[in-house]
Amino acid sequence: MQVIQSRNVNDALPKGLDHLAMDGDYRDSRAGRVLEARTPVTTVFQKPDERVLFSKARDANPFFHFLEGLWMLSGANDVETVAFYVKRMETFSDDGETLWGAYGHRWRSYFHKDQIKMIIEMLQTNPDDRRCVLQMWDANKDLKKQGRDIPCNTNIYFKIKRNKLFMTVCCRSNDIIWGAYGANAVHMSMLHEFIAGAVGAELGEYYQISDSYHAYCDVYDKLREKIKPLDYYTFKYPLKGYNNEYELDHINPYPIISIDYNTWLKELDTFMYELKRYKHKAYKLEAHAGFQEPFFREVAIPIAKSYALYKEGAIDLAIKETQTIKATDWSLACDLWLQRRKETKESHEDIEAVL
Repeated sequence: MQVIQSRNVNDALPKGLDHLAMDGDYRDSRAGRVLEARTPVTTVFQKPDERVLFSKARDANPFFHFLEGLWMLSGANDVETVAFYVKRMETFSDDGETLWGAYGHRWRSYFHKDQIKMIIEMLQTNPDDRRCVLQMWDANKDLKKQGRDIPCNTNIYFKIKRNKLFMTVCCRSNDIIWGAYGANAVHMSMLHEFIAGAVGAELGEYYQISDSYHAYCDVYDKLREKIKPLDYYTFKYPLKGYNNEYELDHINPYPIISIDYNTWLKELDTFMYELKRYKHKAYKLEAHAGFQEPFFREVAIPIAKSYALYKEGAIDLAIKETQTIKATDWSLACDLWLQRRKETKESHEDIEAVL
């Protein structure tokens, strides 16, 4: 098994692309031709809270990654909420209303129990407990099921060592561009940090075990042109296409949880409810004095408001709103993503003016 040691997701992505180039085989899959590693791969995230992907070449949507992470922690499975950020999510729904494999729903209620709360209680009772397994795969219903959204990540292990919470995620099928080093790195690390905060532990390493470690060929080829391989003489990546802004002193993660976890979950429910209630209208998403948790007041609300402004066509106001996001990593990523869309829009307008 190959082990990819990485500081964070920005470090892991180019290393993963390199690994597939050197040790990958082409094969067909249900969703298209892939380049797949010959053996399972474990990715070690040494600083999992550095979860924001800054790569201009990858151009990940930070608004989607962030809000989908909270959507998961809330235990939701409706497609409407996430489709507001990425409309393509509707194509993964079998009934047009829900997502069968929604991880958060499986964490919180699918198995008729709240597994997150149970694991927190187990670790609070016995920090040495080795039975803290969060299940996402339902053998009774997922095996042989023909559907659009069968869970790729199957189970998660939590363990406290040296007062640090370590997390191991097992994945049957991992697209490294959209999944492992995209959405998964955000969602799973948010879960990791939330549980660590709830039990009063520091954040340990996050291990992602990918049985089928692959990338879809069309996406891989385009990204490979933009992100250059590792220079094996200096063991550094060229500046072109490689961005790890966490190496800058002023870009840092913002703590997700600073209050009692039950209160935090109630405030999360309120935030998600209001997001749907107001149909994401920007003028409704003002900071609420009722939130005790600074993460909701100072990070979640301005991120949601910025994207709502963007969707309403007020891109300059959306960019301005990113400056109110207290999490410097999310603030920068959201600003850069919007700036790229503004540049594209202006370039299209220039072309139309010439024509």
